[in-house]
Amino acid sequence: MKAIARLVALLAAPLVTAAALAQAYPTRPVKIVVPYGAGGPADIYARFLGSKLGEALGQSFVIEDRPGGGAVIGTDAVAKSAPDGYTLLMMSNTHTVNETLFSKKPYSLMRDLAPITGVNYSDLVMVIHPSVPANNLKEFIALAKAKPHELNYASSGPGTPYHMAGELFKAIAGVDIVHVPYKGSDGARTGILGGQVQMMLDAITTMAPNVRAGKVRAIGTTGTKRSTVLPDVPTLAEAGLPGYESGIWLGLMAPAGTPHAILARLNVEVNKVVNAPEVRELWARQGAVPMGMSIEQFDKFLREEIVKWARVVQISGAKVD
Repeated sequence: MKAIARLVALLAAPLVTAAALAQAYPTRPVKIVVPYGAGGPADIYARFLGSKLGEALGQSFVIEDRPGGGAVIGTDAVAKSAPDGYTLLMMSNTHTVNETLFSKKPYSLMRDLAPITGVNYSDLVMVIHPSVPANNLKEFIALAKAKPHELNYASSGPGTPYHMAGELFKAIAGVDIVHVPYKGSDGARTGILGGQVQMMLDAITTMAPNVRAGKVRAIGTTGTKRSTVLPDVPTLAEAGLPGYESGIWLGLMAPAGTPHAILARLNVEVNKVVNAPEVRELWARQGAVPMGMSIEQFDKFLREEIVKWARVVQISGAKVD
């Protein structure tokens, strides 16, 4: 009987250790790396999430923006960090696109990083500078066809949702518009507001205020139904581009090898934040929809997204500039 008791104790020890590890975590500040520029959705929601997690867990969650290389630079830094739960990655559909778009990367998403959970999703809005002589989608497409390779559109870099949304638009509309990649969404936004570029597809959460202020002209949104944030703006499909749909989602990952107990603790805490009624209400006003998932659901979601965007990259003919 003593031998059996000892065996049971030995088998239970790892479970007790894991539980204790998760219960104690975190014991020092946690860094969330955002592989994009300041001012974009990933940066904004990482700061929001970090603030809420800090309140819940009693430690600071510090946001570090590390843009560049189509999100590859910041992501690689996280992939090479210690797998202890103290360095996390705020990621997006850029990462699932990059698995196909970049033939060579210093990391592989599903091999070198571990899923935690999805954060939120939002539609994009296609906007043009007021100087562009077009008032709706059909007029803009006609202008682009009349002036091939003369109009351009901004993105926050290769592989980002704004880049892929633009390439998908070009493919479906049958137009030749030049891609102008910036180092971050803030730069791309400045480009369209200043008239250096004619068009951009940007997250509703960050571009809607500029639409309301008349700084840009909204041509259409990218969801399957009109956005409650810009209800007077038709979807692109409704405006004359059947089948067009795109968007931006955000998620949280950690270096591969991070103890599952810590991943599970983060999953629970993040889902508490994104599913809180006051957060859902706030994000709804901004045009964002919570995406809280289990680790397993998010893992499945990521793998499906990689396959989906591989097809879009192939269809659109998108290339790394």
